[in-house]
Amino acid sequence: MTEHDVVILADPRGLAGHVAERLVAEIATAQAARGTASVVLTGGGMGTRTLTAVGDLDTSGIDWSRVDVWWGDERFVAADDAERNERAARAALLDGLGLDPARVHAIPAADAVATAEDAAERYAAELATSSETTGSRPADGTAVPAFDVLLLGVGPDAHVASLFPELDAVQEGRRTVLAVHDAPKPPPHRVTLTLPAINAARQVWLVVAGADKAGAVALAANGAAAQQVPAAGVQGTERTVWFLDTAAAARLPRPRRDDE
Repeated sequence: MTEHDVVILADPRGLAGHVAERLVAEIATAQAARGTASVVLTGGGMGTRTLTAVGDLDTSGIDWSRVDVWWGDERFVAADDAERNERAARAALLDGLGLDPARVHAIPAADAVATAEDAAERYAAELATSSETTGSRPADGTAVPAFDVLLLGVGPDAHVASLFPELDAVQEGRRTVLAVHDAPKPPPHRVTLTLPAINAARQVWLVVAGADKAGAVALAANGAAAQQVPAAGVQGTERTVWFLDTAAAARLPRPRRDDE
């Protein structure tokens, strides 16, 4: 992690607020430079908490109708299932914004397509279409958008999106989106971006809180292999930032508090 930025806040509430402020600023900067902005959302407690914090900010400087919203992964469940990341994001923030529905790129739900493979194929096609005007290509040549900011959570086992340790999905080098059927935490059926797609983003932000994540953060910091520690395989094309609370940073060498 020595090549990445590390920002440490005291607690999850302060962490969510800080990331929210940074996200709003980055969206505004992207729009000033290119007219549009694209963000990739994550689920989980900190992902949802960050979106709620964005809703508490003054975002009048952003044209939300010119923001593309994507997801890094999704549980393959029905659209109205409480487990679905899209549903949580809409409730926390998205439904209160003036987003263009055509720019909200949800991963197809289990009641819209027959299989997780179908959902992955459709999502990959949407990524490729968008990349014609806004995108880049990972080293393997697969087309994906050049996301401005891609948010990730990290699990206690160091998984990111739905890329879990030791699963074949972590090693995928060509496809941008995969179906996952053997996730070790429920629900087992998911759709996820692969590492090549994640690492095509301009900025990747890993937002991590809690003492149960401290071991995963330390393993990534020590340069572990991505196959065992998927979080260690993440890197944006321009910047990678680890946003941590003090509990998640507890096993890093000489942690510092950003708000001290």
